[in-house]
Amino acid sequence: MITRRGLPAAWAGLVAGAFAVGGVLHARGALPIDHLPPLHALARLPTVAGTAALVPAAVLAAAAVPVLPRLTANLPLRAALAAAFGVSLAWTVLLAVSGEGLAWPFTHPQEYLAVLGAVGDDPLGWLAGFTRDLPAYPTHVRGHPPLPVLVLWALAAAGLPGPFWAAVLAVVVGCSATVAIGLAVRRVSGEEAARRALPYLALSPAAVWIATTMDAFFAGVGAWGTALLLLALPGGDGPGARGRAGRVAAGLWRGGAAGVALGALPYLSYGLVPYLLIPLVGAVVALRDAGAGAARAARAAVLACLAGMAAVSALFAAGGFWWPDGVAATHAEWAADPGAARPYLYFLFANLAVLALVTGPAATAGLAAPRLPAGPAAGRILPVAALVAVLALDLSGVTRGEVERIWLPYALWIIAAAGRAPDRRLLAAQVLTGLLLQGLVRSPW
Repeated sequence: MITRRGLPAAWAGLVAGAFAVGGVLHARGALPIDHLPPLHALARLPTVAGTAALVPAAVLAAAAVPVLPRLTANLPLRAALAAAFGVSLAWTVLLAVSGEGLAWPFTHPQEYLAVLGAVGDDPLGWLAGFTRDLPAYPTHVRGHPPLPVLVLWALAAAGLPGPFWAAVLAVVVGCSATVAIGLAVRRVSGEEAARRALPYLALSPAAVWIATTMDAFFAGVGAWGTALLLLALPGGDGPGARGRAGRVAAGLWRGGAAGVALGALPYLSYGLVPYLLIPLVGAVVALRDAGAGAARAARAAVLACLAGMAAVSALFAAGGFWWPDGVAATHAEWAADPGAARPYLYFLFANLAVLALVTGPAATAGLAAPRLPAGPAAGRILPVAALVAVLALDLSGVTRGEVERIWLPYALWIIAAAGRAPDRRLLAAQVLTGLLLQGLVRSPW
């Protein structure tokens, strides 16, 4: 059994073992498309210029590690959330600009933007033929439902075209997950737990892949959908709602908005279906704590959420995209791709090593920490739900590599567990992990 003191060694051992075995497999030709397994990336040799480019991010981290926990602990909650979001945004952008830049990943010919010419001025026509035309599309489009392309098409139609604005959307929405997860943790586990989690969410190693991949956008949508659902339930109305009618109205619109966001997840990525376990578990805990007298308001909020989810599916079906057909077509493309030939047993544990890197050592310590004396029993329920969802995907075998971006929506919830073992040294280890990943790894995302 691994003791708490042995957790850093276990974390490092898992990561080192995955790289060591991956290096052997790559040398033997078993992983021809992965040059730095378990990461789908290249090694970046340290240079004077590259190290100097990381200095602004390092300075920010050095200032934030001692200061941010005090701010999130003592500021009014809204100001604490805003501070965490601001640091998250700055940390993410400074890491990105130290390398190839914020927008560079979206310039790749296999990215979503490459297909916007095929959408043209007829997004509904493109949607209706999406499954039929799937084999002709770039890799990322073939591996996903049509909604990511439609989001970027809408962004361009609004006058914000090209890689830069796509990157801004992904980074801002992805970083906003810090706020959404903070609100969700507060609803389920109390305000103190949320305040403790915020610094780890803001300064996470996941920022290396939040800038820049559309999976960061997915993470933000899922986090806000979950937060809105929990806030829609009785007891989550906060100080803004006045009277019973105001609370019911707030619950209805929040529940409906949550349903739209959560209902969009399977149309953003097929791998986000297990993500729905997170809001489900959170809602069960919130309803358990709400008491019997709130049954009518809870029922209205849940029905509004389900109606929002059903509306998303109905709109896509009306537009000519049938989700099960999309799953079948994408699976056929995946089966014919070299990625499907990757060894299952290696990635069964290597995927978890990547999760350890993305979430950092503090998340591992938080998951294993005993219950805090003043903390509620639900203190780690949302991170554990996210971990269970990841394990389900990992066991399925459809996630063989390239999970540093795929895990993002789940990883942010797991990082929130770090607040259960608050320690400035662990926060410093988080930022050091992010700096090393950015400085030593050249990722296509």
